[in-house]
Amino acid sequence: MTYRLGVDVGGTFTDVLLVDEDDGRTWRAKTPSVPADQSVGVLTGIRKVCDEAGIALRDVGQVLHGTTVATNAILEGKGARVGLVTTTGFRQVLQIARSYVPGGLAGWIIWPKPEPLAALENTVEADERIASDGSLVRPLDEDGVRARLRELAGHGIEALCVSLINSFADPAHERRIREIAGEELPGVPVSLSSDVLPELREYERAVTTVANGYVQPQVARYVTRLSEQLGEAGVAGDLAILRSDGGLAGSAAAAANPVTMLLSGPAGGVTGAVWVAEQCGLSDLITFDMGGTSTDVALVQGLSPRIGRETQVGDLTVRASSIDVSTVGAGGGSVAHVPELTKALRVGPQSAGADPGPACYGRGGTEPTVTDANVVLGYLPSSLAGGEVTLDREASRAAVARIAEGMGLDDVETAAAGIVDIVNENMLGGLRLATVQQGFDPRDFALVAFGGAGPLHANALGRLTGAWPVVVPPSPGVLCALGDATTSLRSEAARTCLRRFADMDAGELATILADLAEEAGRRLEEQGVAAADRRTTYQVDVRYFGQGFEIAVDVDPSWLGDEGDAAERSSTRNVGALQKLGEAFDTEHERLFSFLLTVDHELVNARATVTGPRPEVTGTHVDAGDGDPSRARVDTHPVYVDGGWVDAHVYDRGALRAGDVVAGPAVVVEMDSTTLVLPAHHATVHPSGSLLLEPDTREA
Repeated sequence: MTYRLGVDVGGTFTDVLLVDEDDGRTWRAKTPSVPADQSVGVLTGIRKVCDEAGIALRDVGQVLHGTTVATNAILEGKGARVGLVTTTGFRQVLQIARSYVPGGLAGWIIWPKPEPLAALENTVEADERIASDGSLVRPLDEDGVRARLRELAGHGIEALCVSLINSFADPAHERRIREIAGEELPGVPVSLSSDVLPELREYERAVTTVANGYVQPQVARYVTRLSEQLGEAGVAGDLAILRSDGGLAGSAAAAANPVTMLLSGPAGGVTGAVWVAEQCGLSDLITFDMGGTSTDVALVQGLSPRIGRETQVGDLTVRASSIDVSTVGAGGGSVAHVPELTKALRVGPQSAGADPGPACYGRGGTEPTVTDANVVLGYLPSSLAGGEVTLDREASRAAVARIAEGMGLDDVETAAAGIVDIVNENMLGGLRLATVQQGFDPRDFALVAFGGAGPLHANALGRLTGAWPVVVPPSPGVLCALGDATTSLRSEAARTCLRRFADMDAGELATILADLAEEAGRRLEEQGVAAADRRTTYQVDVRYFGQGFEIAVDVDPSWLGDEGDAAERSSTRNVGALQKLGEAFDTEHERLFSFLLTVDHELVNARATVTGPRPEVTGTHVDAGDGDPSRARVDTHPVYVDGGWVDAHVYDRGALRAGDVVAGPAVVVEMDSTTLVLPAHHATVHPSGSLLLEPDTREA
């Protein structure tokens, strides 16, 4: 038998999912995260799930891992001391940055600009100059570079980044500086902007390269240590890390380019949700991942997540491909509070995290959280994570009672319901960012809810958005781990090529994309992916000539002629390709901005993404039932909904069968999550095992 193991480290729990590739059977484990050393929780979870499946660790063929090591290094400010080399005259590129100020009140609020990841005193200049067309303006002063690098050596830098002006056009000077750094700064990792982001715009290229260097030592140490520990524990399979764009990278590739991993965790959930939606016959969906500290939302069309060109972590924005995820500071651990001045209830963004966690966890936490409110309302069972966490109901009531007192309310339940309503509205804002603000109607999509807390709030979010059905996958609390286990290796190559469409040769577009595909394909070949198993997709950034921004447009390979046929690539078919590309850009521009211009188009950047084979994992299947879920009923207890207490049946999800219809109000419990079905709604068990929640009467 062949086994794949997906691992996702969250802020509260580490989730592990073991998949038997032959028959699709899965085993899951959930163990508390260890923020100080994520590998501890990972190894604990792996041993636990292998024991559950009755297999030895050596039987695991691959370990696919979504990690927040790079993300946490940025958020906590615990990355490396970075040295930066720029072209003479550009030493303050990170300090000048961009003039954008976040927030709707940007015109009059005071916003302290965050400190750059490379300090000014650790930034030096190289006397050199390359023109934007790649021609040499001034040769590199190698003696000057040596002197500057010796200065940085005295500053104790732990990573060196090189970002020279126009190096995207010719990387020769950056590569020579790397050679010199190997002599002057032995053992210090070097990140080149021409490798990390070979595109125009010096600030975006510099900040992305510096971010890569900032997290690289910590990520490399973690990946190396985890690989060694897996080997010592007896795991024979290779370790791969999930990228922000939903693909996988080998451990060595991930350690070399960790800026592509900044949204590794959320990407796993989206890829897992796509796999689940496909099993249910759905292609357009909104993913809703509610964990302990935050909620992540993404839009998927035609089973393809929307890929953005920017990755944002805290106040840092870098240019790296990532699934377009909107994050809201709302999770099960979000803390409720009543400001003394306004007496208005607020929820989040502060979180109780994994330690001490919500009051009901019994680990010393006393702050009232969303999880505590759900306990008070009767929505949660007596224990979570398969018995790992026993809930203290009295502690939850005591915590929420302080909210009721602060608001002058007579009962705790009303305060708890207010906490849940507010966090639902907060998450609705994230859903609107991913849909309405992008020009999409959420009613045209299904809502796939997962994460430890997602299914508990999913029915309410479906009611608020009108997105039906609401899909609750099997093992929703470990869906990110499923995404890790069901995705494939991926590599991307990019290049800036500023050309007006009117000035382009007939075969130039196809030639550029073919070269990039070959470059990305070589990286996958180094990771053992044969040419016959690779799939290539193309994307270009286009703008109207004279515009200051561009829009990413997918390129249909059929526009380019037969692959590898030079005659076809130089034929008039490519004239048609540019025309179709312009039309696709116009369509997207009009959707986003409601107007078009009658000027020529300009190609800015081109990218090729090469993906390895998708793993052959058999989908889960649930035996057919007779529509009556009574066999799975384990209890009946009161829940507080719509301002009053009502009796709700409690069902064991593992005993439900395909076709069973669970009428609300009801609570469906399983090891890693709990699903709440509201009154006037029902949940139907799909043959794949997912629960499909819908109103009893769908609006036309």
